[in-house]
Amino acid sequence: MNRYGSHAWEVWMDLRLLGYAVAIAEAGSISAAARKLKLTQPTLSRQLKELERRVGAELFEREARGLVPTAAGDALVDRARIVLAQAQAAVEDVRLAAEGRSGKLTVTFAGSGINGPLGAVLGRVRRELPRVALRLEESFSDTEMSAGVLDGRYDLAVQRLPMRDPRLATRQWWHEPMTLFVPDGHPVGFGPGPAPLAALGRIPLVLWPREVSPQSHDEILALCAKAGVVPRIGAEGRSVQTVLALVAAGFGGAVLSDSHRALRRVGVIARPLAGTRTTLRLVWRVGDRNPALERLRAVLAEVRSAGEQPPGESGPPVD
Repeated sequence: MNRYGSHAWEVWMDLRLLGYAVAIAEAGSISAAARKLKLTQPTLSRQLKELERRVGAELFEREARGLVPTAAGDALVDRARIVLAQAQAAVEDVRLAAEGRSGKLTVTFAGSGINGPLGAVLGRVRRELPRVALRLEESFSDTEMSAGVLDGRYDLAVQRLPMRDPRLATRQWWHEPMTLFVPDGHPVGFGPGPAPLAALGRIPLVLWPREVSPQSHDEILALCAKAGVVPRIGAEGRSVQTVLALVAAGFGGAVLSDSHRALRRVGVIARPLAGTRTTLRLVWRVGDRNPALERLRAVLAEVRSAGEQPPGESGPPVD
């Protein structure tokens, strides 16, 4: 290997020397470059000699207009500018990652989230965290969302009914009423104020199959039990769109979170159920220190409905 190749690796190990060479080339003299770098002239001269020793070539020559790069100097300065710019970019990347302003996140959510507050928040996340690669995945199963957080498929779940597991941290985030969606023209859809829970006994119900979403299925049956009515099952649907289509077709009424009004399904009217409230929760793994996740949670915590301040967190403490 020639002397240039044998010493090349030494040069890239010291970015300072490359910066000195660029400064001298731009200033046209060692004295001017030393002032810019806040070094003494003898110190910078020694550093230049060290760099020339490492590359095995003279990098500058003196002319009437000052120091100018030799052919070897031109080659080194051109490459040094690229290396220094890449090094600065690497430092910036590290800083952004440490601050949670870059990185990757996968968020799973229920339809009640994306149709309500989460949809608006995502626009803010896009503006405030443009370098965070955010992947979104909708799910119809609370159990699946929580399980996905536990096994690492998801960094965060925005869901109503998370699993109870000491490895999951949860924070209440958003409150809204449960609402009864009925076919347009059905008497249950009309009246002053919210519908009483007893209205659940005045119309067949369109439910989630229990094997798809046991928590949601049981939640609706619990409301019926609280009202003292025996539910009549009119049909089952495996997605919000199917459930609302069945309602519009006259199969019965569906109990969903109020944010599903945003879908504006033709042939369906909505009326809140008195004395009900559902909560969207943020769910993540205990001990997950991903700075991007912490930054996302901070943004979500700032965006809450007017007058609502969800109380605290459950699960082990998370700092």
